[in-house]
Amino acid sequence: MDILKLSGLIFLGGGLGSVLRFLLSRIQFQILPSNFPIATVLANILACTLLGVIVYTSKSKIDDSIWLKYFLIVGVCGGFSTFSAFGFETVSLLKSGHLILAALNVIVSLGLGFSILWVFTKV
Repeated sequence: MDILKLSGLIFLGGGLGSVLRFLLSRIQFQILPSNFPIATVLANILACTLLGVIVYTSKSKIDDSIWLKYFLIVGVCGGFSTFSAFGFETVSLLKSGHLILAALNVIVSLGLGFSILWVFTKV
C-alpha cells in the first residue's frame, strides 16, 4: 500500500481518536468537574488497554493487517492518547532487553517534555 493510502488510514483513525478524546473530556467535566485531569488519565488507560487487547488478540495478524496497524493502532490509539504509543514502545524495549534505551525513552520523553513545557508556559 502506498504512503498516501497509509496516511489516509492514519488520518481517519487519528481524527476518530481525537474526537473520542474530546468527547471523553466533555462528558467527564459534565459528570464530575475536577481540577484533576480525570479524562486524560482515563484516555491514557483506555488507549493502553485498547492497544494491549489489539496486540494480544492479533499477534500474528498485526504485520499483515494494514487496517489494524495503521487505522487502529497508529491512528485511533495515537489520536486518543499518544501515551499508549509511548507505553508500548517502552515495554517493547524492555521485553527485547534494551533496559538502558527504555529508561532513556522514559527520562527523555518525560524530563525533556516537561522541561520544555515549563519554560514555554512561564512566559
